[in-house]
Amino acid sequence: MDLPGPVVAAVRGARRILVLTGAGMSAESGVPTFRDAQSGLWENFDPSQLATPDAWADDPPFVWAWYAWRLHLVRDVAPNAGHRALAELATHRDVTIVTQNVDDLHERAGSEVAAHLHGSLTELRCADCHEPYDGEPTLSPEPVKRLDPETCAACGGDVRPGVVWFGEMLPEAAVATTEAAIEALEPGDVCLVVGTSGIVFPAAGYPAMALAEGATVIEVNPVDTDITDMCHHAIRGTAANVLPALVSAVA
Repeated sequence: MDLPGPVVAAVRGARRILVLTGAGMSAESGVPTFRDAQSGLWENFDPSQLATPDAWADDPPFVWAWYAWRLHLVRDVAPNAGHRALAELATHRDVTIVTQNVDDLHERAGSEVAAHLHGSLTELRCADCHEPYDGEPTLSPEPVKRLDPETCAACGGDVRPGVVWFGEMLPEAAVATTEAAIEALEPGDVCLVVGTSGIVFPAAGYPAMALAEGATVIEVNPVDTDITDMCHHAIRGTAANVLPALVSAVA
């Protein structure tokens, strides 16, 4: 695809590139969104009522069954051309990736992710002592209503998904890493905002922070979003189409 000359020039001239990604980054891989995972027996349940500490406390096997289904769906798909393009871009520029996504497709494409703002499905941990769980969880290839979670080897507690639930704070380390990456931006650097709606905070505020540091902010999204007005450039297209073309133009 043809890209605007100023966009290519900005990325080509950047010493540092901060990439902020949202759900649209993984859409073409077939990763179901939060609500798309509501299929079969789950379609009558509100995901916002499943993804809470209270729901887990009330019935861990019920909540884990839904997350085991989601984790199975994520493992069944592959990184798309957009993920692979960002991994290639990192071989030519200083690239920092911060994602709101809970999948591991950036990593599987070969990228290092500086911060998972909303946690990760694959980074399981004990709900009681918070020790990471390194074993292989039992997943369900088909939706089931109840599935016993794994047991923590350290304390015997139930192992939970490593995502941020409604009512929980974002990981302090992830937020600090993100804000440090933004503060390190200088005029001439680039902030790529890919596939995010711009309505979930604090991530929705990060493009404005990058703008304040003097970075060139470039949005990649098929549609206008709440952050479009604060971007220097908006490229209308999907991550899998735009990012390979961008990397090819600047490599």
